[in-house]
Amino acid sequence: MSSALHCFPICDIMPFMKRENDFLKGIRDGIPIGLGYFAVAFSLGFMAKKCGLSPFQGFIGSFFTRASAGEYGVYTMVVQDAGYFAVVAMSLVTNLRYLLMSTALSQKFNPEVPLFTRILTGCCVTDEIFGISIAYPGYLNPAYTFGAFTISTPLWALGTMSGIIAGSVLPDSIVSALSVALYGMFIAIIIPPSKKDKAVGIAVAVSFLLSYVVRRPEISGMLNLNSGAITIILTILISAAAACIKPHDSEAEK
Repeated sequence: MSSALHCFPICDIMPFMKRENDFLKGIRDGIPIGLGYFAVAFSLGFMAKKCGLSPFQGFIGSFFTRASAGEYGVYTMVVQDAGYFAVVAMSLVTNLRYLLMSTALSQKFNPEVPLFTRILTGCCVTDEIFGISIAYPGYLNPAYTFGAFTISTPLWALGTMSGIIAGSVLPDSIVSALSVALYGMFIAIIIPPSKKDKAVGIAVAVSFLLSYVVRRPEISGMLNLNSGAITIILTILISAAAACIKPHDSEAEK
């Protein structure tokens, strides 16, 4: 027994045990996230069906994208028969925040974490997974993020696939009613920060107003731009203007 303990000292297995425990904790914390993802992605599946995606294609697309606003924007532009460049630009603009989240998350790693592991962790980032990962006490163990990803991502993809299947079976009236849930999610995203920060609220109000104005037939006809291109341009201009007029005060936050 003593020789066996000498061959496998406790200090050598403890790191593995911690990784395993953190992976399971990630799965535990990812379950409620995944359940929420399923409900939202189910509504997203209706839009994916309008694009002509099969259930399998919807599953693959959501599994590797995992971005409600990004996927919705892309599906909307596909329905409008937009060009490849516009679709890529839409996806880039709506998902650019993940680059900032991944950069912030990189500061949570132990310096000894290899680059490849850091990149894999960045590929797992969504808004909610970033939230629980950044709140991880001390250095972030990548196993925790991987655990949350392992349970939440399949549920997101399954939600989209289920929505596509349901959209093929349910009457159009019910599909239209259920599709409203996706817009409810977007409203739930923008209302809390708008109430917390007046500058954000003003930017949201301006975006609503300008979106309505430029989509008026007389204006949109003069601009000769599709809805997706208008969304991209307004997103860049309004966010840039808000950042210049009311920059984020990092010192005050500290």
